[in-house]
Amino acid sequence: MEVRYHGHSCVELKGEKHTLIIDPFITGNSHAKVAVDEIKVDYIYITHGHGDHIGDAVQIAKNNEATVIAPFELATYMGWQGVKSHPLHIGGSFGFDFGRIKATQAFHGSGFVDDTNKQIIYLGMPSGVIVEMDGKKIYHAGDTGLFGDMKLLEREQLDVAFLPIGDNFTMGMEDALLAAEWIKAKKTIPIHYNTFPVIQQDPQTFVNRLQEKGLSGEVLPMNQWVKL
Repeated sequence: MEVRYHGHSCVELKGEKHTLIIDPFITGNSHAKVAVDEIKVDYIYITHGHGDHIGDAVQIAKNNEATVIAPFELATYMGWQGVKSHPLHIGGSFGFDFGRIKATQAFHGSGFVDDTNKQIIYLGMPSGVIVEMDGKKIYHAGDTGLFGDMKLLEREQLDVAFLPIGDNFTMGMEDALLAAEWIKAKKTIPIHYNTFPVIQQDPQTFVNRLQEKGLSGEVLPMNQWVKL
């Protein structure tokens, strides 16, 4: 399996036969260097309904006839935009032709902000996600603060955990380090940093501190395919 990190929370996973992108925020993401029309995927997972996570999901789904997987309310909303969608919810999992998806808890918000009409459209619970593909088990925490039930993720025996470190809107570095200790993934990769001024962090410092705790971590180069 290969992974390509487009900055913010946008992670693309490519297996032997299928490709999935999580939180496809490309347009307006200063770190993403790929054009939306260059993204070729079979599935899209959206962790929650904020604009910097829904991102370009509709266009990418239509370009590829891809299926959008998301918590129920968000999946319903995406279906209204004319794309194929599959709803699930926290704790639920479902098998797809690439493997399995399980929605996990996240503590955050989830709503689309309509600036024109000054309305917020509620889009259900935020989520994290566990992706099983090609014998690997990958956890993407979504946008979340630290919560005690992260300790339960140790039983998943995760190969990789993608954890937000940006602070302000999500966990900061200290809480993400504790989350990594609880989860005990074989490798932890920081996400959701440096996109906006209020989430400036040094990801290498995070990885160095993981290593001081005897944990494995890696800062992914942005916009490059890397083997997991």
